[in-house]
Amino acid sequence: MPIPFLASDDETTPFPPPDQALAEPNGLLMAGGALSPARLMLAYRNAVFPWFEEGDPVLWWSPDPRCILWPGELKVRRSLAKTLRKGHLRVTTDQCFTEVMRQCAAPRRDSNGTWITDSMICAYSALADAGLARSVEVWADDQLVGGLYGVVVGRVFVGESMFSRVSDASKVALVYLAREMGYALIDCQLSTPHLESMGATTVARAQYLKLLRRYGADTAD
Repeated sequence: MPIPFLASDDETTPFPPPDQALAEPNGLLMAGGALSPARLMLAYRNAVFPWFEEGDPVLWWSPDPRCILWPGELKVRRSLAKTLRKGHLRVTTDQCFTEVMRQCAAPRRDSNGTWITDSMICAYSALADAGLARSVEVWADDQLVGGLYGVVVGRVFVGESMFSRVSDASKVALVYLAREMGYALIDCQLSTPHLESMGATTVARAQYLKLLRRYGADTAD
């Protein structure tokens, strides 16, 4: 079955039910539509997120299974615990959201490009201005050396990307997110060995939707 393709200025047409997403490529649900705060929040409240490359239409995904992290099940290995005890990395929140996104978009050794386009940075920065997206920043002295950002849906934090310029910086950001920010659930979207090593697991999309309905309507402290 072909996926719906919306006009580029469409902000309000509902997404199809996530169970109508393609199996291959896993989770592709819809194309097109506006990359606007209204469309983005409609997506995240329905277990959908955008992921596309520069020059392509906006592609919307709801993969099955879904990678999640329960904050209380975060694993801190010995080397990371040592870094945390040293205390040389300082953590802040929501101080430079757009710069965190730009750092996440910067070229990496294991990748030829980025899906964090200028249009994505503009759209998510607007969400941050509205209090619907947040960042965690990690500093060495006055230099930004790591961080992460994501979208807030009630007490669910939907993580989008993280970066690290020094050893363990992104992990320090994740530890702070899990331990200090009061979220019931961290949605990691897609599983990676790095996330699995820190306690993330996968659940069926149907189960994730139940969790999103349960915690997404709550308000984080």
